[in-house]
Amino acid sequence: MPDRYSSTFANLSSPAIDAFAITPDDATDLPEITRALYIGIGGDLSVVTKEGGSVTLVNLLAGTVLPIRVRAVRATGSTAQSVVGLV
Repeated sequence: MPDRYSSTFANLSSPAIDAFAITPDDATDLPEITRALYIGIGGDLSVVTKEGGSVTLVNLLAGTVLPIRVRAVRATGSTAQSVVGLV
């Protein structure tokens, strides 16, 4: 399939080029650091940022795209569901 943008350099302001479902886990990091998170079902989300900071993002609305780079999404403290990592 043709891709007119295949020769352009992707950076953090570019659209995501892939996505993966995230299952919050207290012990395991994500397979890769995200460029953003999509929240399918709203709630709280406990994350570890790219730089290692831990924070709980509260009262996230369904359908929100958060431009945050995270290395992990923790189960403890998370109530949001259907979270997708955008890369």
